[in-house]
Amino acid sequence: MTEFSYEFTRAITRLPAHSIVNGLRAEDLGNPDHAQMLRDHAHYVATLKEAGASVTELPAVEAYPDSVFVEDVALCLPEVAILMRPGALSRLGEVGEIAPVLRDVYDQVLEIKGPGFIEGGDILTTSTEILVGRSARTDKAGVTELAEIVGQFGYQLREVMTPEGVLHFKTDCSLLDAETILSTRRLDASGCFENYHVIHTCEGEEAAANTIRYNRLVLMPAGFTGTRDRLLEAGYEVREINNSECARLDGGMSCLSLRF
Repeated sequence: MTEFSYEFTRAITRLPAHSIVNGLRAEDLGNPDHAQMLRDHAHYVATLKEAGASVTELPAVEAYPDSVFVEDVALCLPEVAILMRPGALSRLGEVGEIAPVLRDVYDQVLEIKGPGFIEGGDILTTSTEILVGRSARTDKAGVTELAEIVGQFGYQLREVMTPEGVLHFKTDCSLLDAETILSTRRLDASGCFENYHVIHTCEGEEAAANTIRYNRLVLMPAGFTGTRDRLLEAGYEVREINNSECARLDGGMSCLSLRF
């Protein structure tokens, strides 16, 4: 049986635009270096391909500085793709950019129509449920509308809360396998993962929590050696990718692709 929550064949990515220097950020850590971001993005795409992905690489869209973070604008399930409604108003137009791409590969593409907001960075799909974190970018109405849509396909959705000051739910967690979550201690303390085995990020390495499992590989941001070693000790095959520039815009491994 295919484990739909981490076994994939396809991925969609988008090149970072020069306008990325105008991207949203919670804290000003300086502008990202576009050339370095392109190098990191190429490494990311190559690693997805190493994991077995057929990657659709979309061109940059200068009108939308944050459009490299394609995960926020859609949720891809085996049966259906669902267009999100970003909570950052400057990103609403990105949905129209990704919609025709998804309609080319999915028989069914549905959408969050509002009035609520929801972003893909707040959605963690496991083998048994869809966890959605309420955050500054995802509100109750958005969660409710998504629950109604995925319920049509037999999915159980559970609403949880993103910690104060954390942009997205998946900023602080990721799926490692059917039973295992990588999480920060602050998020795990909420009790949202009580039915899972949890591996914690090391103290001071909370930014390592946003990884992705794609088939046999775990893609994680480089530089978090303690957390990397925990994953290796647990038997995971890890690939480290520099994330210094995306991190300036609160971005991580999951943000950079749609996986299905």
